[in-house]
Amino acid sequence: MTVGPLLLIWLGLMILGMPIFLSMGSACLAYLWVNSDVLMVIPQRMTGSANSFPLLAAPFFMLTGMAMNIAGVTTRIFDFCECLAGRFRGGLAHVNVIGSVIFAGMSGSAVADAAGLGTIEIKAMTDDGYPLPFSAAVTAASATIGPIIPPSVPLLIYGVVADVSIGRLFAGGFIPGLLMAGALMIQIRWMAKKRGFGAHPPPTFRKFATTTRKAFLSLLTPVILFGGMLTGVFTPTEAAFIAALYALFLGLIVYREIKWRDLPQLFLAVVETNAVVLMLVMTASLVGWVLARVQIPQQLGGWILSTTQNPVLILLLLNVFLLIVGCFMEALAALVILIPVLMPVIKAVGIDPVHFGLVVVLNLMIGTLTPPVGIVLFVVARVAKLPFEVVTRATAPFLVPLIVVLLLITVFPQLVLWLPNLLFG
Repeated sequence: MTVGPLLLIWLGLMILGMPIFLSMGSACLAYLWVNSDVLMVIPQRMTGSANSFPLLAAPFFMLTGMAMNIAGVTTRIFDFCECLAGRFRGGLAHVNVIGSVIFAGMSGSAVADAAGLGTIEIKAMTDDGYPLPFSAAVTAASATIGPIIPPSVPLLIYGVVADVSIGRLFAGGFIPGLLMAGALMIQIRWMAKKRGFGAHPPPTFRKFATTTRKAFLSLLTPVILFGGMLTGVFTPTEAAFIAALYALFLGLIVYREIKWRDLPQLFLAVVETNAVVLMLVMTASLVGWVLARVQIPQQLGGWILSTTQNPVLILLLLNVFLLIVGCFMEALAALVILIPVLMPVIKAVGIDPVHFGLVVVLNLMIGTLTPPVGIVLFVVARVAKLPFEVVTRATAPFLVPLIVVLLLITVFPQLVLWLPNLLFG
């Protein structure tokens, strides 16, 4: 069997509604069944890809985000951010973005940001007179910062699949994440002036001190996380475990928003979510091996290199490709499928894999805001109780600043690499 029938089986099963990891696995099984001489590769490839120490961090980062969502942390973060940025024109929209930046240092997930902070942000903005579609759009756009500023589940998966330092990837996400926040706030400022949105009066010192005190322990989460990694006290994988313990400590002991009887349900939700990620990684490893066996990466690389060997032009071409992929495929699935195919091309032209990782993840995060498979749009539409198409139209203007940041980090790799080079040499 050639690779053509394999792809047809895979796409056909997806169209019929089969989960992507099952459709990938079934297509590979059909290929390997015909080529029975390599049938024993299935258990070896799948178990080998799951046997990864960095991959252990994924469930703990998921647990951290879920625990923070139900532990009262989101409310405290929002109130703190309101004291910081509520005084500016379009204040609560700015608060929305800053809240996502802070929550990004805890959850690592755009969906967790949209579902957790989004509920509070949308209600606060609409209660203050902001149009519901605008409130939903700001929430959706700011949620894409979550997987860029570390910890980041997509960057973690990229690091595992591409065999790249997780620490360098995490450090590389800081500046792009802050650029995204700044670009969104510039867009909000312009729209606020155009639409006549107002601002809140500055908080009194007493209110600011009280709000900061209530949020202080929550705000320590990213400090503990990154302080430990940068000082060498623990690895990124161990940091995920520490963050999860700290989140449970806040929820169970300090804030008491999580009850002991809630833990089994919380752990089960983490296991279910991580199982999907793990199956994606395992089946994608099998797909990557099959594609490598029929030399698809070599053929793709030869075609691209025959077109141009300019790294910037190659990245710009891949940007267009990945933005289209993001419209139709969930981000984690796209990562585990495409990275093994694209890495040989990247290495051939000397593109830094850390730089490429941030470019890829930002592309796919923009994809979460584009129909028909924009998962963040679906989550925000459900939270805001708005039709999907209304949220899509309202979010469209915020794609402009995000694409501008994407182009900046594509053309100027030092925006990504400066901090990893400074911290890790």
